[in-house]
Amino acid sequence: MEVRVPDIGDFDKVEVIEVLVEVGQEISAEDSLITLESDKASMEVPSPSGGVVRSIAVSIGDEVAEGDLILELEAGEAGGDGAEEEDSRAEGSDEGHEGDEGGEGESTRETAGGGEEPDDRRSEEPSAAARSSKGEPAPGVASVERDEDERPPAPAPPIAKGSAADLPHASPGVRRFARQLGVDLSRVEGSGAKGRILQEDVQQYVKRSLSGAPRDATPSAGAGIPPVPAVDFSKFGEVEEVPLSRIRKLSAASLHRSWLNVPHVTQFDEADITELEEFRAAMKPVAEKRGVKLTPLAFLLKAAAATLADFPDFNSSLHPEGDRLIRKHYFHLGVAVDTDNGLVVPVIRDVDRKGVLELAAELGEVSSRARDGKLRPADIQGATFTISSLGGIGGTGFTPIVNAPEVAILGVARSKMQPVYRDDAGEGGFVPRLILPFSVSYDHRVIDGAEAVRFTTALAAVLTDIRRLVL
Repeated sequence: MEVRVPDIGDFDKVEVIEVLVEVGQEISAEDSLITLESDKASMEVPSPSGGVVRSIAVSIGDEVAEGDLILELEAGEAGGDGAEEEDSRAEGSDEGHEGDEGGEGESTRETAGGGEEPDDRRSEEPSAAARSSKGEPAPGVASVERDEDERPPAPAPPIAKGSAADLPHASPGVRRFARQLGVDLSRVEGSGAKGRILQEDVQQYVKRSLSGAPRDATPSAGAGIPPVPAVDFSKFGEVEEVPLSRIRKLSAASLHRSWLNVPHVTQFDEADITELEEFRAAMKPVAEKRGVKLTPLAFLLKAAAATLADFPDFNSSLHPEGDRLIRKHYFHLGVAVDTDNGLVVPVIRDVDRKGVLELAAELGEVSSRARDGKLRPADIQGATFTISSLGGIGGTGFTPIVNAPEVAILGVARSKMQPVYRDDAGEGGFVPRLILPFSVSYDHRVIDGAEAVRFTTALAAVLTDIRRLVL
């Protein structure tokens, strides 16, 4: 009979990466014949029936589609006359096990591939599946062999244990892969058809073992995060691999951890900073005499610290046990700084105790060290709240990721002049005002939506009337 490629889904062509049988080899039903691999997954093609491989039409590296010929199969000597002999075995199974208690003899005919093992009383030469049986012979089979010709059992190979029915359901390729990694397949749960163990199952088992998870544990529903499949982009055009900087690698791990562990919500708002900007422009000469560059960020730091004092939950962390808050009575604010190697977040300490000019001077110093790669470990530790300002670059708004174990972060975009209707403009009318868009992302386990709106409203009020800072 001809064995052809079965339905392979939406793929037109897939590559043959492994040929698992040889010409002249006797195989059983459900034994794997070849392994196919697309850019998303690999798939083993099982044999529809048992027999002897007469010819193979594919080789490693070939691309095949549904309906392509894989190999030609003939019923082997141990397989008798195919379906007729299989039927005869089924009819005689009850008679052959009338004396067995609990049906033990019948269970010994199951092979690792899910097919039936030929009865040794009908064939002198056991099938390939029977020859691959490992360990102690199952009840019923050993007694038949001794009654026939007192042949000793075949020596057990070193991998599997027990009867053929106890063998993990996996292809030779997967077994070889498991041996290379030192994995006991009996402890791996298969995700393939009929419980077949796939190479991905072995890889996931190794990952769980290395991460410290129980060796037999499997991800609970919804807990496992499937990896992004690897893609060979060079198939589509020229590519270049650029290594990530150390800062980006560290930031990626921290951001990923925060995104997975913190239920994020973002509240958007805006503030009228027309008077604040006028005051800043008026104070620039004073700041320059002191060698200080007075930026809007210094005012943002001061306004944020004042608002945090009124909303202490935003200046807290959730206890690791998740049943209480750790409120901090200090205000150390992190400031995201853009560098050639990526974002770093130096910390400005005791913001509530410093004036705007002092904060501006410290901002300039720490930002310079950040860009020169000279930050000290103490410069990036102990933040209670973070400000990420992209106003110097552009944008109309964004959703920053909470820098856990903090519970909130302020994101600031570029301010712009907008027409705003005001009742105090003569008889009422539109006047040009400088509007600053901002957002606050927060941990919803700690802060609810109503409290978040109160926080952004209070922050907008302070930025709109900077005189509130002296109260």
